[in-house]
Amino acid sequence: MENHQSYWAANVRLMTICLAIWFTVSFLFGIILVEPLNTIHLGGYKLGFWFAQQGSIYTFVILVFFYSAQMNRLDRKFGVNEEEER
Repeated sequence: MENHQSYWAANVRLMTICLAIWFTVSFLFGIILVEPLNTIHLGGYKLGFWFAQQGSIYTFVILVFFYSAQMNRLDRKFGVNEEEER
């Protein structure tokens, strides 16, 4: 039972980190802080605009792969990965 609680706590911690990063990039950088970020240019575009249009999407895709890799590592650590069950 303790192993299950530790696994779930690690999973929730990982989800919280991913959601915090996603929130920061999409909501804060893309909406709330767009005006201050627009004073910086990235590849000819204002940084706030870039985060709202491109950066949040790139970050989301990176987070999907990051979460997948970290969950595979977590599964192996706790012995619940699918490869061992076969």
